[in-house]
Amino acid sequence: MRAFSQLLDGLTYTRSRNAKLKLIADYLRATPDPDRGYAMAALTGDLDLPAVKPAVIRALVGERVDPVLYGLSRDFIGDTAETAALLWPDPAVPPEGELDLSLSAVIDRLNASGRAAAPATLADLLDRVSVEERYALLKLATGSLRAGVSARLAKTGLADAFGLNVDDVEELWHGLTPPYQPLFEWAEGRSDRPALSELPVFRPFMLAHGLEDGTVDLADYAAEWKWDGIRVQLVRAGGQTRLFSRTGDDITASFPDVAAAFTHDGALDGELLVRGDAQGADSHGGAAASFNALQQRLGRKAVSAAMLRDYPAFVRLYDVLLDGQEDLRAEPWTERRRRLEAIVPQLDPTRFDLSQLINAADFYALTEIRAGARDDAIEGVMLKRRDSPYVGGRRVGLWYKWKRDPLTADCVVMYAQRGSGKRSSYYSDYTFGCWSEDGDLLPVGKAYSGITDEELRWIDRFVRNHTVKRFGPVREVEKSLVFEIAFDSIHASARHKSGIAMRFPRISRVRRDKPAAEADRVETLRRLAT
Repeated sequence: MRAFSQLLDGLTYTRSRNAKLKLIADYLRATPDPDRGYAMAALTGDLDLPAVKPAVIRALVGERVDPVLYGLSRDFIGDTAETAALLWPDPAVPPEGELDLSLSAVIDRLNASGRAAAPATLADLLDRVSVEERYALLKLATGSLRAGVSARLAKTGLADAFGLNVDDVEELWHGLTPPYQPLFEWAEGRSDRPALSELPVFRPFMLAHGLEDGTVDLADYAAEWKWDGIRVQLVRAGGQTRLFSRTGDDITASFPDVAAAFTHDGALDGELLVRGDAQGADSHGGAAASFNALQQRLGRKAVSAAMLRDYPAFVRLYDVLLDGQEDLRAEPWTERRRRLEAIVPQLDPTRFDLSQLINAADFYALTEIRAGARDDAIEGVMLKRRDSPYVGGRRVGLWYKWKRDPLTADCVVMYAQRGSGKRSSYYSDYTFGCWSEDGDLLPVGKAYSGITDEELRWIDRFVRNHTVKRFGPVREVEKSLVFEIAFDSIHASARHKSGIAMRFPRISRVRRDKPAAEADRVETLRRLAT
C-alpha cells in the first residue's frame, strides 16, 4: 500500500501532465504484478469494491470520533476519505498477527469479506497502516480517487513506461480484466500480443477540436449535423454485440434493443438517440427526441418493457472502423463514408440510420444553415476533412466541431454548496432560479463552471456574508446576486418544480450590475423549451 499511496499523493499534488505521466510510468516499471494492474484499474475507474460505500466509512468513524467534530471537519475539508484518514485514531492495542498489506492483498481481502464483514475488515486494515496509506485505502475502497488523472492519461503512462502505442493499449484494455497480466506480459516482451479478434472490443474514438474562429474550405471538408445524444461504438465479433460509450464503458445492458438489432460483424461509430415524433422528420434527418428523452434510459442496469416502448433508442451512424475483420481506419473519410452508405441499408431501419451530410455551396452558406438549426436534437455541425483517416483522440486539422451558439438567461442565485477537491474550501456549486408568474423564485438549474478564480473568491465571500438559512452542507442565500447562464437547450421536465431542465448550464457572466428583480421569468424559458 505504501507505494500506491505515494503514487496517489504524487499525482494529487502534481499539475504537470508530463510529470504525472512519469510518476505513473516509474510506478508501473518498479511495481510487480498484480499490484500494478490493480493500481491501473483504480486510476481508470475499473476497480469495483462493492462491499465498501461512503456510508460504511462514516459509520466506522462515528464509532471512534465525536460526530460533531467529524461533521465540522468534513464540512471544512470537503472530502470523506481525507477527513476519515486524518481523524482515525491509532488503536490502543496494536492488531495481532502480521498481514500482507500489498495492494493486491488488501483488494483480495476486501472482496472476500462481503457486505456484512466489510466494515470490520476495513477497520482492521485502517488500524494497521499510516495516515497516508489510510487515505489511499479509503479512496481505493470507494472508487473515487480524484487524483487529476483521466483514464486516457493513465493508459498513456502505461504506454510510455513500456514504449507502446497508447491506442494499442486502449484497444486491448477493454478485452481484458484487472489486473491485466496478459497486457503487462506483452508490454515487457514476455508474451505475444493478446489475441482479441473474436471478442467485441472497444477501439478509441476519433474526436474533434472546436472551431472557435476562422473558416474551412468545403472542398476539403464535409459537413454533417452534430447530434445531441451520446456517442457510441457498436461492435460485433464472435457472435456477440457490445455498445461502448466514448469513455469505453460497456452500456449494452442499458440498450438491449439496439444491441439485439445489430447483427453486422464489425465496428461502427454513431450517436445514440431516442425516437421523437416521426412527423418531425425533416431535411436534417429528424425524428430524434431531445437529450432529455435519452436521459430517461441512461445508466439503467435493467430496462423495463415500458421504458423500451416509451423511449425507443436508435443510432444515427457516422463512420465505420471495421467491416467484418477488415480494418478501415487508415482509409480516407471518403472511402469509409462510401462503405458506411453500403452497410446502412442492410441494418434494421427502426434502429439505425445514416447521419446526413449538409449540402452547402460554401462556408458562408453553411453559417446561415447552422444559425437556423434549432431542431430538438441538433447540437451543431461537424466538419470532417475528406482525406482524414480514423485516428484515436484529437488530431489538429482533421475534424472540427462547430456547436450552435448557446442560449442565455439571467438567473438569481438561490443556494450554494461547497465543491470538491481543490474547490472544497469554497462555495462553488450554485442553484439558481427565475421568477414565476406569482413572484416566486423557482429553481431552473445548477452550475459550477464558467467563472475565474477571482470571481470564485468573490462569490464565496458573498455566500458567507449573505447566508439566510442552512440545510446541512447547503446554504440558502439572500436573493440579490444574478448570473447570466448559458445553456445549449432547455426541455420540459416533470421532475422539476419549474417544469423545465437546462442542458449543459454554465455561468457566462456574474451580473453585479443587474437587480435580481430584473432577472428572467420561468415563462420566458418555457417558451424556449423543445
